[in-house]
Amino acid sequence: MAIVVGYVATKEGRAALKRAAEECLLRGTRLIVISSHRGGKDFDPDEAIQFEKELTRIGDLLEEKGLDHEVRQLVRGNDPAEDLISVADEESADFIVIGLRRRSPVGKLILGSNAQRILLDASCPVLAVKAD
Repeated sequence: MAIVVGYVATKEGRAALKRAAEECLLRGTRLIVISSHRGGKDFDPDEAIQFEKELTRIGDLLEEKGLDHEVRQLVRGNDPAEDLISVADEESADFIVIGLRRRSPVGKLILGSNAQRILLDASCPVLAVKAD
C-alpha cells in the first residue's frame, strides 16, 4: 500500500507533501510523490531542470527522514488529475493527498479543475490540505 501526493513547488504543494510524509510515518507505508506536467510547446526545458533539482532535494529530505518513497516526474501529456488518479490506481493507494489554495467566498463555490476532478474521480479517499 502507498500514499500518493501531488507535488507542485508552491506553499500548497509543500503542505501536501508535509502532510503525506506525516501520514506515511504514522502508518508505516510508502510515499509516492508525483509531479505531473502536460509537456508540449509550453514545457520550458530550463524550468524542467530547476524542478528536477527540486525533486532531487525532496527525495534527499525524505531519505533523511527514513521514509520509503519514490519520486516520479511525469510528462505524458495528461492533466495532473489524470496522472495522480492513474498512479493511485496502479499502486492500490490508501489515499491521495493534494494541496488546495485559499479562495474567496465566491471562489469557494468552484474548486480548481484538477482538485475537483481528483475528488470526484479517484477510486480511493482524497485528503485535501491547505497551506498555513
